[in-house]
Amino acid sequence: MNEYNRARNSSAPRREGWGGSLADDHLGPAGPARRPGGRRPGQRPAGPRGGGNRQGGRQAPKPKSDESMGWVDWRRVLELQENETVCYAEVVSWNKGGLLVRAQEFQGFVPRSHLQATANGQRVTEKLLESYMGKEMELKVIECDPERGRIVLSERAAESAPGSRQGLLQTLQPGQQVEGKVTNVTNFGLFIDLGGVEGLVHISELSWGRVGHPREVASPGQMLSVVVLEINSDLERVSLSVKRGQANPWASVLERFPEGAEASGEITEVVHFGAFAKLEEGLEGLIHITQMGLHHRLDPRLVLEAGMQVQVKVLQVEPDRQRLSLQLLGEPWKDQADGPAWLETPGEHA
Repeated sequence: MNEYNRARNSSAPRREGWGGSLADDHLGPAGPARRPGGRRPGQRPAGPRGGGNRQGGRQAPKPKSDESMGWVDWRRVLELQENETVCYAEVVSWNKGGLLVRAQEFQGFVPRSHLQATANGQRVTEKLLESYMGKEMELKVIECDPERGRIVLSERAAESAPGSRQGLLQTLQPGQQVEGKVTNVTNFGLFIDLGGVEGLVHISELSWGRVGHPREVASPGQMLSVVVLEINSDLERVSLSVKRGQANPWASVLERFPEGAEASGEITEVVHFGAFAKLEEGLEGLIHITQMGLHHRLDPRLVLEAGMQVQVKVLQVEPDRQRLSLQLLGEPWKDQADGPAWLETPGEHA
């Protein structure tokens, strides 16, 4: 049944560039970067204060555009990443996704979820982002991709001890259950701080049931128990899951809801071709319009609504595909005090 395959997730087109793509990663497509007119970027050297590879007084080459990264000292940036060295850069611009920073040897992006303010539970507003303009930040490089011209930095990571990120990445194992703090909520999932390394829980891994938006599951600052799915040490990325740490209701659905069984349910969504009913947490089935006893020209949205309690009969169970086909029993709209007065027996109306 084609209608059953509803699109659960949507992804916005990703943009390349030293700020745009990371803004997409952490917040979806962001607006244009803000840069005050005539302001020249700061020339703070990359690297530790008073040492390292500082070349005092050397002016940072000005790229032809934000997309031009040919002047960047990629070897030095990779060295900063590998050694987890704290470096210093000035905030030269910002967008909804975070801050754009510039140093003598590189320019890069600090996602809003990697600001220290998020670790303190502070809400990151546009006013807060704008307040960083012109400030020098202590940062660590957490991602360096010369081929894509991509450098990502973190203020939060700069607070951790040297080697802690790599140590954590080497310690994490697929299937391991860990706790982390939610740092950012986007339309495609949750970002979780595991203690120096940030992981992503995609919306499809939040619950065995349907999730309209990740904000329904958690909010920034909340602690969550998650299961490690995959670790990419090269990119320092971790894929996580919330639902894998919970019992899968589809594993035993045939025992509890065999075909022909009757059950109570709650309407979760009504569409033109039918309605979806939740039998228990994580188990949701489709009542097609042909299984409602309605006239084929009558829109189900006229008689059913989300939250309505109904009785259903199980017609078909497909555990592997996580599908339930249901039949509506009775006429629950008649039990609603504010139901349509003209609708007495829907099947009798032409």
